[in-house]
Formats: sequence, structure tokens, C-alpha cells
Amino acid sequence: MKRRESLGMDLTPIIDVVFILLIFFIVTSVFKKEQLALVLNLPASNAKETEVSKDEIFIELSPTKLAIKGIEVSFKSLEDNLKQIKDKTKPLIVRIDEKVEYKRVVKVLDLLQKYDLNNLALITEKENSDK
Repeated sequence: MKRRESLGMDLTPIIDVVFILLIFFIVTSVFKKEQLALVLNLPASNAKETEVSKDEIFIELSPTKLAIKGIEVSFKSLEDNLKQIKDKTKPLIVRIDEKVEYKRVVKVLDLLQKYDLNNLALITEKENSDK
């Protein structure tokens, strides 16, 4: 008389499902870079490079939009955000599109000056020397 061995659960379909889910989440996830909200064409410059740390506040200005800390805001909301900054020496990173009207830039700089936020850096692209 022959005895049959009890069969264990086949793990192959479970492993297939896990890999498919893993691939799905990797492909559909959003990789956020430096809390940036606007796509800007920055002007070119030969200025020296500086390190950007995580605790710095990013302000972005395009011809039609404004963002702070990766969130689109109005000028009034920007002012409210700037009021809340307690540490006046905290670095502010300002990214301005090269097509922005000068009066919009002045408006942002006036708000920074109003709240005594003077530790700022203007971000540019590295100038290409092949021209």
C-alpha cells in the first residue's frame, strides 16, 4: 500500500503577485525633489555653487504662479507664511524663472525685506561655456 505525501502550499503565484505589486508601486510613485512645485527656466550664471540643506525655505516665482515650500500660493498667502518665520537667519532659496517680470521679483523681495528676511540665495543654472 502506497502512502501519499501531503502537498504544501505552492508559493509561486504569491511571489508573482508580490513582484507585480512592487513594480506597480515603484512605477506609480512620485519622486519629489527638494519641495519644488513649479517648472522654471532659470537664468544662467557663473556664480559659485553652494550647498542646499533640508531646513531651507524654497520660494519659487514663475511668470504667472508663486510657490513656497512646494505649495502654490498667492502673494497674500506668501506674506502670511513669511510672518510665521521666527528664525530670521534661516536661509531662503529663491528660484525665479528667467521670463518673470521685474515688478513681480521686486514684490517678493519687498515682502522678504518687510519681515527682515535677508539671508537669501538666488538660484541659477550653471552657465554653459560652449557658447
